[in-house]
Amino acid sequence: MTTAHSFTRHDITFPSGDSTCAGWLYLPTGVTSPPVVILGHGLGATREMRLDAFAERFAQAGIAAVAFTYRHFGDSGGHPRQLLSIKRQLADWDAALAYVKGHPDVDRSRIAVWGSSFGGGHAITVASRHPELCAAVSQCPFTDGLASALALGPVASLRMTPVVARDMAARVRGKAPAMVPIASAPGSPALMNAPDALPGYQALQPAGTTFRNEVAARVIPTIATYRPGRAAKKVAMPILFCVSNTDSVTPPAQTLRYARTAPRGEIKRYDAGHFDFYTGETFEALVRDQIEFLTRQLHPAPASTP
Repeated sequence: MTTAHSFTRHDITFPSGDSTCAGWLYLPTGVTSPPVVILGHGLGATREMRLDAFAERFAQAGIAAVAFTYRHFGDSGGHPRQLLSIKRQLADWDAALAYVKGHPDVDRSRIAVWGSSFGGGHAITVASRHPELCAAVSQCPFTDGLASALALGPVASLRMTPVVARDMAARVRGKAPAMVPIASAPGSPALMNAPDALPGYQALQPAGTTFRNEVAARVIPTIATYRPGRAAKKVAMPILFCVSNTDSVTPPAQTLRYARTAPRGEIKRYDAGHFDFYTGETFEALVRDQIEFLTRQLHPAPASTP
């Protein structure tokens, strides 16, 4: 019977823009130049919120992994804090790729990207811009800002207009940002207020987490116009879309329409909610499918057979 690889985890930082991103590097032990997958998370989330669970499984399958936290969040650098900038986050992905390509312990010719939720949208964008990649995984992805805004509801969206205006004014004056919750109870102003959003985020937070349930409100107009799903048709390498059939945050119908435009796309669908993807039986099903996909594309060395 084939056994799983053991692995080591290393704390890392790498430069991005005017600051640094903090992360973890997982290396399968006894493997020379393993392939590597880079993992990025969703709205305001940090790598401690179950990215480690996926990265550990990939490392056990012989695939090195880099799980990182975006600038302005968690223990990464960047000021002001809790600034969610799509442009800066995409630059962080490019910085993570540059870090991996310069690392002596991984195979820079076998690189994949993996993103979840908002990071799942980023993974599509990044894959469309980097044809040298071997594979991409886009999990419960944010693909269309307009569709997500409609899912939030027009009343809740309008109620955030004053705080957006205050934050825009704060930015001009060089003052501290005006914040809006990332997740809140249904009907309350937030980036996400589906019934499972707040408990979903709370369930992912380990003890001593660096997560803060707020972001600078200035991001709201840019989220509404961000449509990374449109880039799916430009993704040249194999890309796996893992889609929730009952997703309350990133509506599945629009995601599936985009996913079907990817020339080498594969789609897996799950009867589980957006936040169920990170734990329990759904996590086990997802990570099994993702390892099968990444193994086909990256060809990691098998673990020794006793």
